[in-house]
Amino acid sequence: MTYEDQVRAELAVWKREMTKRSGPFQRIANTVQTKVNSLIPEKAHEIITESIKKVVQAALFGAEYTTKKRYEHRRTLEQIDRQVLDAVNVYKKVAAAEGAGTGAGGILLGLADFPLLLGIKMRFLFEAASIYGFDTDLYEERLYILHVFQLAFSNDEHRIKMLYILEHWDERKSELVNMDWKVFQQQYRDYIDFVKMLQLVPGIGAVVGAYANYNLLEHLGKVTMNSYRMRVLGGIV
Repeated sequence: MTYEDQVRAELAVWKREMTKRSGPFQRIANTVQTKVNSLIPEKAHEIITESIKKVVQAALFGAEYTTKKRYEHRRTLEQIDRQVLDAVNVYKKVAAAEGAGTGAGGILLGLADFPLLLGIKMRFLFEAASIYGFDTDLYEERLYILHVFQLAFSNDEHRIKMLYILEHWDERKSELVNMDWKVFQQQYRDYIDFVKMLQLVPGIGAVVGAYANYNLLEHLGKVTMNSYRMRVLGGIV
């Protein structure tokens, strides 16, 4: 079995995982999350929403996340994957350190974690896209990045929709002129709110922040790798 064959087998398993419906635990967590959200001051919600909007706009139109490093074109998929895994490990450690630092500082610093973590995730996504050989200066590549992000952090229905779009990217990308940031931010918040809101609780914020950020980056790394592997190998696998 070649490395590409192995990746195709891994992709088939991953796609089945991505299209599974959430279990009872996740449904209970969603109920608790709704209650937790109602206890958070409205000003905090406004800060989080605005930070997400700014990150989406910067990812689409700004120069903040432009990847300056260029990678050799003559690399095998296995070599590329190793480079991305190295990047994942670096960003996991950065995210964990950032989460521990802001989580230890109470509500105000805990709120600061939301835009900081978003920025870390976006920088990783742009770097991963570049490693796989795609030009992140192009608008369509930035749209692809934001769809990968949504695939990683969305509810069941939206996740399945995002996977379909990414599977058929060459046919669908011309239809995707703009990004609906409101849908983007709601899906993202619904996915991470429960554990991240616990980061605002004094006494446990540092531990929760480090653990949550580390695992969120690990999850994003897996989704990103498989999204680009699927694309490199020709779409539907």
